[in-house]
Formats: sequence, structure tokens, C-alpha cells
Amino acid sequence: MKQKNNRHDISVRKLQSLLGVSRTVLAGLIDEGFVTPARGPRNELRFTFQDVVLLRTAFQLRSARISSRKILAALSRLRAQLPDEIPLSGIRVSALGNTIMVRTGPSQWDANTGQLAFDFEVADIKGDVVFLDASPARKDARAQAHEWYALADQLAADGEAGEAEQAYRKALAVSPLPFYGAYVDLGALLCEDEGRCKDALVVFDEAIGHFPEDAVLHFNRAVALELLGRLTDAEQSYARCLEINPSYADAHHNLALVKEQLGDKQGLVRHMSAYRKLSS
Repeated sequence: MKQKNNRHDISVRKLQSLLGVSRTVLAGLIDEGFVTPARGPRNELRFTFQDVVLLRTAFQLRSARISSRKILAALSRLRAQLPDEIPLSGIRVSALGNTIMVRTGPSQWDANTGQLAFDFEVADIKGDVVFLDASPARKDARAQAHEWYALADQLAADGEAGEAEQAYRKALAVSPLPFYGAYVDLGALLCEDEGRCKDALVVFDEAIGHFPEDAVLHFNRAVALELLGRLTDAEQSYARCLEINPSYADAHHNLALVKEQLGDKQGLVRHMSAYRKLSS
């Protein structure tokens, strides 16, 4: 059996964002013993992926009026069964009457007894805790998109680029509105592999179609073009970025270097001077 690595990679701020609760509520859940966070190099609290699942489960199931004793017993067993990272199949924890059910992919079991259960459909499931449930009947599209995005961030932080790309693309696919953050982060992820810069460019071009006046997207597009050796196109994209935001220091810096490669010494001096002024 694979031993868990229990990596404490998640900060309090990230955990609050994932759970959507205040620091006070989070502190109360920790005080009640639902999780035991570690301490980082600056004595800050750090959490594992398992902690995220357990705390969200505790928060939601407590809202469903299940006793703390029963929740703690279920979470103790659940902690031992959780994978190290969020599986692409997702995790669902639900309160069905007095029973706490856990689903990962096609498998479903009773969190208190560990007994496997058959699939079921119940209209009034309370205290539902869902990670990446793709069923529109259970979650609205916006919530699904943000859950896929949170997963992508986690996978990217863990160096799982292929899986992170899938999750970002899923967020874009299910989101009812253009998902700015997913576009930016997916494009940046693809740009980290110089062999995928053309794919990144496709992502940035699509994003700019939705957000034409966003300086960051034009900057990132310029970076992709520069990596592809398309210096004239990169020059134009950096210039467009600066039209939108003249104080974008990094755009001045990169454009100066492109100007130098294109033999434009005046452009090099002008933009490098602007970069230094903005960075001082």
C-alpha cells in the first residue's frame, strides 16, 4: 500500500479561498480537532489536500446538523482513505440522513463503516461536499468551473503539468462565461514548455477575443510570440500591452530587448529607460 506523503502545501489564505469561510470559522474547526495543521518556516499554519477535504466536509456536514462526535468519527476513517491529491474523477462527501457517504469515481462507501454502497439518486441530500462533480443537476456551471480551476492550481503547484492542463481546459469548457483566470494560467503553463508555445498562443488569442483590453493577456501573448521567434509580432503585442497600460514595467523591459534584437537602438534606450523609472 502506498504511504501518504502528507505534504503541507496549502496556506491559510488558500484554504479560506477553497472553503469560502472566514478565518474565525476556520480557527473554530481546527480547535474542534477536525484537522491538525503543520507549521511552516515562519510558524504559519500549513495544510494538506486531505485537510481541505476534511475541513470542507466538517463545515458542510455540521451545517446539516450532524453531531460533531459523528462527524469526527467519520472523518477519522475518511482521513485514512483519502488519496494524497485530488483525483480527476473527483471526490463527493454527502450527508444522507444520518449516514455520511463518500464517492470517488465509480466507488461509493459509508464513511463511518467503510462499507461499499450501490449508486443512488436522492433529491434532498444535505451537507453536500463536492470536488469536481461534473453533473449539472448537482452543481451550477460556475461552481463546477471554479472547482476545476482550483484543482488545476493544485496540480500545477505539484508539477503535474499534463493533469493541470486538463483541469484548466475543463474549467474553460464548463464555465458559463469566459473564465479569465483559467485562460491566463493555462497559457502560462503551456509557455513553460517551449514546445507548447503555439498552443499557448491559441489560448491567449482566444482569451483576447473575450478580453481585448486586458494588458496581461497581450503581454503573455507577446512572450509566447517571442519564444516562437516571431519578434515583429511580439513587438506589436508588447506595444499593444503598453497602449492599454503604459506603466507596465515588464512590458517595457521585454520590448526593449526585442527592439535590441531588431536593431532599433533608440527603441531599446527608450523602453529600458521607462522600465528603470517604473522599477525604481
